[in-house]
Amino acid sequence: MAAVSTAEHDRLADSDDSRAAWRHWGPYVSARQWGTVREDYSADGNAWASFPFDHAHLRAYRWGEDGLAGLCDLDGYLNLGLAVWNGRDDRLKERLFGLTNPQGNHGEDVKEYWWALEGTPTHSYASWLYRYPQAAFPYEELVRVNGERGVGDEEYELADTGVLDEDRFFDVQVTHAKASPSDLCVEITATNHGPDPAELHLVPQLWFRNTWSWGLDERRPRLWAGDPREGYDVAIVGEHHELGRVRLSGSAGPGAEGAQARLLFCDNETNVAALYGEGAVREGTTAYPKDAINRAVVHGQADATNPDQEGTKAALWWAFEQVAPGASVTVRLRLTDLDGEPSPAAGFEDVLAARRRECDAFYAAVIPAGTSEEDTLIARRAFAGLQWGKQLYLYDLRRWIEGDPAQPPPPPQRHTRQSGRNTRWRHVNLAEVISMPDEWEYPWFATWDLAFHCVALAHVDPFFAKWQLLLMCREWVMHPNGQLAAYEWNFSDVNPPVHPWAAWQVYSIDGGRDRDFLQRIVLKMLLNFPWWVNRKDSEGSNVFEGGFLGMDNVGLFDRSEELPGGQRLEQADATAWMGMFCLKMLRMSAELARHDNAWDEVSTKFLVHFLSIAEALDDFGTHHTSLWDADDGFFHDVLVGEDGTAHRMPVRSMVGLLPLTGISIVPNWVATELPDLTDFFQGWTERRPELADALIHTNHRGYALRTLSLISRDQWQALLAPLLDEGEFLGPHGIRSLSAAHRDGVEVDIAGHHLSLRYVPGESDSGMFGGNSNWRGPVWLPVNALLLDALRIYGRGAGAGVEVEYPTGSGRRMGMEQVAHQVEERLVSLFRPGPDGRRPSTPRHHPTGPLWDVHPTFSEYFHGDDGRGLGASHQTGWTALVAHFICAPDGIPNR
Repeated sequence: MAAVSTAEHDRLADSDDSRAAWRHWGPYVSARQWGTVREDYSADGNAWASFPFDHAHLRAYRWGEDGLAGLCDLDGYLNLGLAVWNGRDDRLKERLFGLTNPQGNHGEDVKEYWWALEGTPTHSYASWLYRYPQAAFPYEELVRVNGERGVGDEEYELADTGVLDEDRFFDVQVTHAKASPSDLCVEITATNHGPDPAELHLVPQLWFRNTWSWGLDERRPRLWAGDPREGYDVAIVGEHHELGRVRLSGSAGPGAEGAQARLLFCDNETNVAALYGEGAVREGTTAYPKDAINRAVVHGQADATNPDQEGTKAALWWAFEQVAPGASVTVRLRLTDLDGEPSPAAGFEDVLAARRRECDAFYAAVIPAGTSEEDTLIARRAFAGLQWGKQLYLYDLRRWIEGDPAQPPPPPQRHTRQSGRNTRWRHVNLAEVISMPDEWEYPWFATWDLAFHCVALAHVDPFFAKWQLLLMCREWVMHPNGQLAAYEWNFSDVNPPVHPWAAWQVYSIDGGRDRDFLQRIVLKMLLNFPWWVNRKDSEGSNVFEGGFLGMDNVGLFDRSEELPGGQRLEQADATAWMGMFCLKMLRMSAELARHDNAWDEVSTKFLVHFLSIAEALDDFGTHHTSLWDADDGFFHDVLVGEDGTAHRMPVRSMVGLLPLTGISIVPNWVATELPDLTDFFQGWTERRPELADALIHTNHRGYALRTLSLISRDQWQALLAPLLDEGEFLGPHGIRSLSAAHRDGVEVDIAGHHLSLRYVPGESDSGMFGGNSNWRGPVWLPVNALLLDALRIYGRGAGAGVEVEYPTGSGRRMGMEQVAHQVEERLVSLFRPGPDGRRPSTPRHHPTGPLWDVHPTFSEYFHGDDGRGLGASHQTGWTALVAHFICAPDGIPNR
């Protein structure tokens, strides 16, 4: 990130610690805590059924909280979130609704509309928008109709029910602005976009996370009605043994003049009687459980809440019987440290205006000058999604497996490796703010997703990006054997080793100054690399095999399952991942060796590994079968039988393109500054001239002394043809994950098994991997980012001056960096308005019109032909890479 000075940059400079004051409060509350592995205490491991949506308003969570536009401290002790009611729903809208994986015809699927509008990295300013129907929310209809549909059908969405017709909805915008690290202004504005007056209740809630019901710490925090400060109508005072004393003040704002809030209090504890029957109620069970506010507002139960106006959960209830069409109502909240200076209401608007200006100034410095207004909006929305996608992630595996003293013991199945989940990972103990893949569908960290998040995050918050990468490698997360945790459903799953690639990207985006970070990440990757070599290269052939490698259903086989008949799948992408791993480790250790000669030998180590892997791509195993098909000009997976017979899989997928990513430049300064590496280069070239000619490309101009490539120049040229062919991989909006040449399908009979796949540009047509993702045709930004980086490296090194046809068959030729730019433009075009005003990436179910088209959406993946968004709907997340494309249109700088 460039050295610039804005108010937000100054705050960041003072926040180079994960617990810095300006980071203390943020939008760290999950969008979904129910249905997660952490809350699952079942015998069969069915997390969706163990804690369903219909329990969420009744049961206290053990490992977190959820809410709408939720705000909390770094430890999640105190939470502030929005709740609304339209006078028709059967419950308060306190959290987003969606289908579980079994309920959805394409897996889990949120059934709401909301957008992250703004967000600075210190959360000094943030804005969020929720679209709330004025009709009763069709919970049952959404479950029923989706349950009647199959994998070949489209999903049934909220807009399909008709409740949003004629714009009969409220837009509820929540804005956070910090006057200081411990003084937070929150403005809630609801606008009626419908044609008729409509009822609305704004019920913001303040509550303590339940830490006292588990038998570990019986200290109870407390909330009670307090005296309002000048300019405010009501106040809630709280006291917590760690946070100290706080005050939440509330008042009506523009459009709501004269409206008076009513205070409601209860406890953030389970409604035992409602869930388990009156017979389960024990002495000490609260009479005012978690759902009391819901019963008071929605069902009119006047005695539901605590008449003494105290508890561990509270609400400010503003009721608006009629909001006129086009009118807005606003309420204001101020959360402050009670021991600090009083915060006069008169300064509220000034704080919001100042932080908004500072947010604009910050992004004006981050986003390159000359960027179009539309691309600036896209980048800012992507960055906002990253900020709102942060979540406090609490998970103590040992405690989760063994249970809590004051609760029933977990089922015995939890303890065994055969039936228990993550039993090999008892050392994991997390209480950290982590960037989530998607705030509702994937409210748990995924290490390979996170690596891509960090590349985009580095443009706005290099410290946080680096901390996230390092966190996954810390001793309380990384396995003692060196494996990185995958995700909470199965920490032992195998994901692509993209950490070194992301670390080099982050280091470079930050200006290449933080060698302490570089050294720390390289040391951690030195622990991870042997795990890969020992675990995934079982034959010692330097060709890596088997396991879930990130692209779920891309191949003929379910790659997470054992293969029939003792066969082994040698994979081009697994080998490519490791080639890239070695080259990034070589590049980072070479950078460190400029200041510490000891790293020179580490560079040489990874050069040796890389050359062995590169050689193995063309010649491995007993029968010396190559993954490269010279006739087809493509890399294919090879199925090897117990007798050594080999069958090449005739599939042209992203798997066969990934060897392109095994490329790196050796800068000119290596010749004079790294003697050990230079001597090895020279000696190896003399000993293996035939391989040296293929893999080590000498450059004659620019800053590159040599280019190291996993594949030869001829293989590069052969792969570029299908990569840039609009009839194969080059889609209107990026590189497809499977060649469109497979529209008619591929069928293979092997060892008595009939296998097939075909190009499916949209949602998955199978239930493989839960059915909620598809790598058989759609465009995915993370692998596109890897390919773009490779194209630029080739263009700056061995491919300097080389022109290729783009698109293939067009007769138009250009250099590699220009090709990369053109592909990048196709990716960014996903989010730009088309001639009709609609953005290609907008999911098909979104209605049209100015209220909808103004908002870019950041889906998990995109239709390979028309670009519409598919999968998870808020994947910022790795789809925030579009902001990286906009902020670094030429890629990361040469180093």
